[in-house]
Amino acid sequence: MRLFRVTSIFSLWALAFSVTAQQLPVEVLSAVVKDQKIADAEVLVQRNGAQSVVGRTNAQGQVTLTTDFADDPSNLLIIKKPGYSNLVVKCPCSGMTYAISPVMQNLDGLRVVLTWGATPSDLDSHMIFPGNNIYFRNQQGDDAHLDVDDIDGYGPETITLEKKHYGESYVYAVHDYSNQTRPESRQLAASQAKVFVYMGQSLVRTYYVPQDRSGNLWTVFRMTGNGDFQDINTLSGVTVDAQDVLNEVSPLLDDKVEVAAVAVSSSAQADAKTLNRKGEEAYHAGNLQQAIDFYRQAIELNNGYGQAYSNLGLAYQKAGNTAESIWANRKAIALASGSSAATVRASSYYNIARIYEAAGQFADALRHYQLAKQQKANPVYDKAIERVQNR
Repeated sequence: MRLFRVTSIFSLWALAFSVTAQQLPVEVLSAVVKDQKIADAEVLVQRNGAQSVVGRTNAQGQVTLTTDFADDPSNLLIIKKPGYSNLVVKCPCSGMTYAISPVMQNLDGLRVVLTWGATPSDLDSHMIFPGNNIYFRNQQGDDAHLDVDDIDGYGPETITLEKKHYGESYVYAVHDYSNQTRPESRQLAASQAKVFVYMGQSLVRTYYVPQDRSGNLWTVFRMTGNGDFQDINTLSGVTVDAQDVLNEVSPLLDDKVEVAAVAVSSSAQADAKTLNRKGEEAYHAGNLQQAIDFYRQAIELNNGYGQAYSNLGLAYQKAGNTAESIWANRKAIALASGSSAATVRASSYYNIARIYEAAGQFADALRHYQLAKQQKANPVYDKAIERVQNR
């Protein structure tokens, strides 16, 4: 009798597991080489911050993970491979294709990778900046190029900036080419489209297409002339051919045209502060990667959190992630406010200048030392300016 009971309980448990088990097939490609499969990439799913299941891609870049929880946004999919930036994305992720980016070497480089689901078949990336509209018909531009074009679903579509030009603004947008004559279409919103932005060794921003809305043009972000990264993340309906997407977004190349700040709830702000505090604790304990993770989570919740960006810039710099540190410091400069704003801007410009000087980019270093001095007088800045001018 006792044996029967134990067996029955085990059978019920096995039945429950079989009902709830989820198969998560995932494909991993290169972000910069068309249709190149990435073998031996580690793919794992995290739920509530705890690692849940791990697998590795085969020679075809494929892996199927088996989990006992729903494939929903409470889970994170993480893909890792030496020589590539880690990819972290919210689920649902079953049946999706993801593209990972090789580590970038240029301090002012940037890579933008677009992926989506099976439909619509053709989404197009556009990187627009003065004199340039990088997309499938114009794949080469000034220090920029379209690496991969896709017309049959999933992606990736990848654009790489080898060097951002100081003083020039950039706008990135996604055009639903499949529905270019249907501004009322909701296929783009339902596409599970995601945009991943890489700098240096890291994924620094991720954007998810707004859902339950109509529109065939997704304007994703702007980089201002001084490098401030601004979220836009809006859908609009247009009836234009691909080359005319330029005309739709070009007004945003004027930095005087303001971008509306994304509303952040009071609970999200409070959670961001908690994460930032955990990041500071990890930083002081010498756990740099953990500190970076906490600061980035804080920013994901509140992209207007200047202190988290300032902390992140310092942590990145100490960890040797110099391109990422420049990005974070520029955002800290843009968000600086109150009585300490000049000090924050001056120290951030100085930190950027030191990175450029160490890399031998002396013209960039001099510009940022001078910007630091404009914010606040300091003999250290004067000595740095003199030192670089005498190179």
